Amino acid sequence: MSDYDNGSAAAPPSPPQPQPQPQPGEQPGFRILAQFVRDLSFENPRAPDSLRSAGAPPDIDMGVEMNAKGRPDGLYEVELKLSCRADRSGDPVFHIELLYGGLFAIEGVAPENMETVLLIECPRFLFPFARRIISDLTTEGGFPPFMIDPIDFQGIYFTRKAAAEQPGGTA
Repeated sequence: MSDYDNGSAAAPPSPPQPQPQPQPGEQPGFRILAQFVRDLSFENPRAPDSLRSAGAPPDIDMGVEMNAKGRPDGLYEVELKLSCRADRSGDPVFHIELLYGGLFAIEGVAPENMETVLLIECPRFLFPFARRIISDLTTEGGFPPFMIDPIDFQGIYFTRKAAAEQPGGTA
């Protein structure tokens, strides 16, 4: 049952459909069917004092996570979690957490390549929209727009994969 269940009986979800193998000459690709904000938090705990720009620029700590899962209807949900924490002289300036998602239809991708498509290529398409939301939030919070630098999703993916493959490692 979903979080939005209205109490009516629903058929159980169908089992995941096997993805067809790419045919010779078939071009791999995907379509973004929907984009959405799943969760969003903006904290400005010291406002209005934190809005004064006097002093050193804040130290900013960024966090990036990518997750993906298949759905029973053959589509894929991909989530990009961005967290930004700004501190000045040990005092919090602002904290943002954004969980931005997309629903993707993926065709013609071999099963052994699916993980890299879901955790590298799909987040690349979601990133500009998530970046804009964070920029707008900081502006609405009274700060200059915070423009996140481009993210190397491929580098993050392979670094975390290598760490997970180390004995005792976790991703």
